[in-house]
Amino acid sequence: MPASAPLTGRPLPPFYCPIESAVHPRADRIERRAVDWLDASGIFANDVDRAWNLAAHATEFSCRVAPYGEEEPLFLFAIWNHWMFALDDVRLDTGSAAARHLDIVDLGFRMTRCVEAPGSGMLGTGPVAAALDDLVARTRALTTPVQFQRLTEGIRDFLLGVAWQNGNSARGIMPTLADYLPGRISDVGGRFDAAFIEIANGIEVPAEELYSDAVRAATEATGLIVACDNDLLSYAKEDSRRASGQQPGQNVVNVLMHHNRCTLDQAVADAQAVRDRTMTLFLALREQLLDDAGPALRRYLEGLGHFIAGNIRWSDTAPRYASPRNRHELPVPGATLNVTWRSGPTDPSTEPLPIPTVAWWWDQLRAPRQSPRHHWTSDRHQDLSSSGVLAGGSGAAAGS
Repeated sequence: MPASAPLTGRPLPPFYCPIESAVHPRADRIERRAVDWLDASGIFANDVDRAWNLAAHATEFSCRVAPYGEEEPLFLFAIWNHWMFALDDVRLDTGSAAARHLDIVDLGFRMTRCVEAPGSGMLGTGPVAAALDDLVARTRALTTPVQFQRLTEGIRDFLLGVAWQNGNSARGIMPTLADYLPGRISDVGGRFDAAFIEIANGIEVPAEELYSDAVRAATEATGLIVACDNDLLSYAKEDSRRASGQQPGQNVVNVLMHHNRCTLDQAVADAQAVRDRTMTLFLALREQLLDDAGPALRRYLEGLGHFIAGNIRWSDTAPRYASPRNRHELPVPGATLNVTWRSGPTDPSTEPLPIPTVAWWWDQLRAPRQSPRHHWTSDRHQDLSSSGVLAGGSGAAAGS
């Protein structure tokens, strides 16, 4: 029987995403190849771990991010994602917060060096390390030096975000929204996936275009949208800590509940408003950039849209989220989050978010607004009042 446990029993809000999601026509064949690689790698401790890794539907995710890509790089993207999910379940989300933080910092250093220096043995000789060596060898053989370097930077950025979030947990800190959003963009792996948009589509965006402020803003805005969507879609998977008396996990909903002292429903509404205003920006910024984009940049910008839309569609039926492990012994076939859609944003404003760590994105639009802004500072002790989340107001100081 289909299972549904979004937001610990509350229905998910409708999602605003006026971008169609597509999936690669050879997704089934790519998935069979990915499963064969996983079984040969020996990275699973038992059949239960294997079942939950396959329940991530990592191949479907990869094939929705680049639905018109080439099969071989999409297979590579899929097995990278399966390996990352295995790492997340076994090494990044287990143990005490303090021990996990120290382990993750060390792991991040070693993993990054394994990518940069193949054969260095920095992760040891076990199946997980051997699988990473194979991934790196396959990636080097398939990518240009520029594509590989961008992927390496995406991996380093992801590991930095993971270490930052775990450092907060180890110190008992719930970050403010201003701190959380850029940290979550890293932790969600947005730049890693963006690098594979190039690899899977066989493109290499010129550096002067990819690293321009406007394209960087579009890339980061994509990461924020995906991160907020993931926080909503995976809330039931991550929210077992509150029930056990532990500090709630870091996601946009809990950040807003903690600092605004508001209800879950209000925090969800505020998170959706932040996300929708960013979606409005992304659509306008992408349209502006497409006016002058060359073929590679045009394909990349289209890929960012596929990333946003595909992430929602994939999460809806991936048992990893639709029948989460903290609530089920095994993945539930046919589980769904019952995602619904809305035709317009919950917050239609085109004004910048009053959050200094991301407000600069709106400056990249042509004819930027000249009205003064009132920003919150990036201070983890600052209270973000619910009434001021999208109006630019600041709250009174409060402890974390």
